[in-house]
Amino acid sequence: MQQKGILLESGTNELEIVEFEVANNKFGINVIKVKEIIQPIPVTFIPHAHPHVEGIVQLRGEVLPVVDMLKVLGIPNGAFSAQQKYIVAEFNKQKVVFHVDNVTQIHRISWDKIEKPSDMYQGGSSQVIGVIKQNNSMVLLLDFEKIMVDINPDSGINVESVKKLGKRERSEKKIVCAEDSPLLRKLLYDTMHEAGYVNLEFFENGRDAYDYLEGLLNTDKNIEELVQLVITDIEMPQMDGHHLTKKIKSNPDLEKIPVIIFSSLITDDLRHKGEEVGAEEQISKPEIAELILKIDELIL
Repeated sequence: MQQKGILLESGTNELEIVEFEVANNKFGINVIKVKEIIQPIPVTFIPHAHPHVEGIVQLRGEVLPVVDMLKVLGIPNGAFSAQQKYIVAEFNKQKVVFHVDNVTQIHRISWDKIEKPSDMYQGGSSQVIGVIKQNNSMVLLLDFEKIMVDINPDSGINVESVKKLGKRERSEKKIVCAEDSPLLRKLLYDTMHEAGYVNLEFFENGRDAYDYLEGLLNTDKNIEELVQLVITDIEMPQMDGHHLTKKIKSNPDLEKIPVIIFSSLITDDLRHKGEEVGAEEQISKPEIAELILKIDELIL
């Protein structure tokens, strides 16, 4: 896992996932979220903790929560297998341990091969953000940010931090947002409106956002008059945020539009990927107040 920062060239629209099992079901986590995979170690019980939290462990001097994936996924009367593993992950400026049955392999796959879950079977509270078909089986890509926000709502986007910034008049500024999570689209919508940015266009993946920008080039107006900024997540089916940024910055008619990457994957190890594709700014979720301040700077 130490080489994860150089596994893939930036902007290729590919990702690598760690496949793991819980109760004979296959799931995936983006490899760049994974710090290491270890054997289970003794857990200290925490009274009155969230039902999904087994307790805490000490790992290399750090105290980390252990999340029971059987309970997260709602598998009743489940028990971990003899091959059980701990996946130590880092995202949203936090570290956490996920307790799973087994870790099987790593897959390299293009985002356009990952299908968006159907509303018919995933429901409003699903933790699944993508479906990967493999021969006669499927791997479900999980929304680990939502899993952690469900456990600790304070780890999510905080609207109150935006209110402290005070009023601003930015209603005429057009911002295009690419974010696959319905929950985060709603939170971004609410917080951007609170900040005075109400002229927003949301897309659930980078491909739709790019197609929209390209379509604007067919109008009589200059693109810089039509769109003042793009905000994009990184992990999205069809086209990820790094590839979207690379395509914008490689198009001479779009390259002047500022791009902010707003993602749980902005870390010191991974920041170079956004720089390589030309993003003006990179901000880690859930720092929404910092995002608003950077928008203010870029589109005044």
